[in-house]
Amino acid sequence: MAWRMLQNTILQMKEATDRIIGVINISGEIVACTDPALKGTVRAGALDALEEMIGSYIVQDGDTYKPVATPGARFEYVVFVSGEDEYAKSLCVMAALAVGNAKKYYDEKHDRATFIKNIILDNILSGDIYMKANELRMPQDVPYVVYLIRQVENCDNAAVDIVANMFPDKSKDFVVSISEEEIALICETNENTDPKEFIKVAESIRDTLKAELLLKTEIGIGTVAPSLKDLAVSYKEAQSAINVGKIFDTERDVMSYESLGIGRIIYQLPTTLCEMFLSEVFKNNSLDALDSETLMTIQKFFENNLNVSETSRNLFVHRNTLVYRLEKIKKITGLDLREFDHAIIFKVALMVKKYLSIQGSAF
Repeated sequence: MAWRMLQNTILQMKEATDRIIGVINISGEIVACTDPALKGTVRAGALDALEEMIGSYIVQDGDTYKPVATPGARFEYVVFVSGEDEYAKSLCVMAALAVGNAKKYYDEKHDRATFIKNIILDNILSGDIYMKANELRMPQDVPYVVYLIRQVENCDNAAVDIVANMFPDKSKDFVVSISEEEIALICETNENTDPKEFIKVAESIRDTLKAELLLKTEIGIGTVAPSLKDLAVSYKEAQSAINVGKIFDTERDVMSYESLGIGRIIYQLPTTLCEMFLSEVFKNNSLDALDSETLMTIQKFFENNLNVSETSRNLFVHRNTLVYRLEKIKKITGLDLREFDHAIIFKVALMVKKYLSIQGSAF
């Protein structure tokens, strides 16, 4: 159990009494105390006397001691209060109860976080999820969404704490450290939540980490998982959102799996199939015959929804000049971008070409 939580629990009782209150671990060391000077000192003698009196208390050398109740057969912590009178005994009982409740909350919170981490990393059998969730008193059919936060260029361990502070409700939101670079945030949500809200949350995380730690991040968002057992799927989708987004939309640092479109289909295709598709669309490597000006024209034409007049205005060229360029493209590739079906084929082919270049294909 973290000494900070022990210390905070004890200090909360300090204002109500002038008695010294402290906590001893199984080694006899005082790990938390209202008197800072006593921290780190050892009182092993009291532990020996308590071994035979689990659940009770003893009086020794002017202090009253009581073990903190635990589910196991042996106590982990002992509370002590200065004094041997009835007040000291009552105070000791209350302090042991407070520390026990704090320990239970702490252990449960960390057990839940570990449980969630095991689910998203597929380290637990689906049948065991049901039993563990019941044990931790976690509802199973509550929808969650997974955010994967990937630190780029440099990493900072404080990022985990900052994200955790942004989502303080530990019963609904879980912050899990996956690796030195990656943090998973699992948030309880509603199945009817607008996906734009998830984007806003991710952007808020990105901006906060940048402002406080000067961190550059990429954030992927999975689809809503309707239950605990579906969290692994949402986590993998968040991973794909980052990986696919880096290929097809390099300027974005917040990517949602739902908005990846055809890119996520291409990403799952084997490179041999992609190479075969390109060889069929661009016979004799006709795509390589297009210069940079022509490629820019194609990009603008797609951005303007195949509208010749709008594209010519954006390129500051005469409409006839644009038509000439489109005819040139048709002559080289055999695809007329003014025809919807041809435009779709060309657009997909360009995405496949980009995907293969990232994968290091020789095509």
